[in-house]
Amino acid sequence: MATANPAMVTGLFRRIRRYPTTYIGFAIVFLFLLIALFGPMLAPYTYTQQNLAARLQPPSDDHVFGTDQFGRDIYSRILYGSRDVLVVAGSGTALAVFFGLLLGLFSGYRGGMFDEIVMRLMDVILSIPPLLLAMVILFSLGPSRVNVIIVVGFLYIPMVARVVRSVVLELKTRQFVEAARLRGESSLYVLYKEILPNVLPPLAVEASMRFSYSIFLVASLGFLGLGVQPPSPDWGLMVGEARTWFHQARWVLYFPAGAIAVLVVGVGFMSDGLRRMLLPGGASDA
Repeated sequence: MATANPAMVTGLFRRIRRYPTTYIGFAIVFLFLLIALFGPMLAPYTYTQQNLAARLQPPSDDHVFGTDQFGRDIYSRILYGSRDVLVVAGSGTALAVFFGLLLGLFSGYRGGMFDEIVMRLMDVILSIPPLLLAMVILFSLGPSRVNVIIVVGFLYIPMVARVVRSVVLELKTRQFVEAARLRGESSLYVLYKEILPNVLPPLAVEASMRFSYSIFLVASLGFLGLGVQPPSPDWGLMVGEARTWFHQARWVLYFPAGAIAVLVVGVGFMSDGLRRMLLPGGASDA
């Protein structure tokens, strides 16, 4: 089984230092994680606190990002909303990674008719646009935080499973896997002791990519009113509510939309950095 040595790890980090966007991506994601953890404690107002006398006020000393149509502080709502978007998108991604990993491992290793049936089912799900399928499911289940997590996980299982399966198909022909079989090791041992550790690097890259798409999907569902429901400070929901007031108070739209954009770009940079660090040939100068 292939293992990383200190010299290899040092070489990977030396290579990644040539790409400053990677550091920017990790810094952005780390910053938003801190905001999700401590933001509610730092927010000057609660996310439901209304002041109709100060509705649609522009950014000021009292309200850094201005106020919305109910006089709620947008800055405070974005701080509170960071936890929602990271928990919902992160939980959905975790579900997709867990079940996609299991399906990809067993399907790729077993092969035959089982692999054919599983992959065709995955193709059927992939043939439907994700947002459309999410809307259909949520119309049936009803919009809620738990249902959005389930939908996000379900939608991205096929993509994770296909990535894992492709890696397993290549790994199961390697000499160290054949040696384990010749020693009489069980299939479970070969999967979890020999194949799984070598699947983890591409899985980490795929998980970071799915996380980026999950954030955007959660925001899109919130924008359409199918995600987390009011008065939750969901960023997508805030953008959807701001449409009516855009010409009168543009900051109501700009700040939550900007938060979504910065986080998605940051996760994208982080994913690109993980690809360069963990995957062979991940960087052009490798």
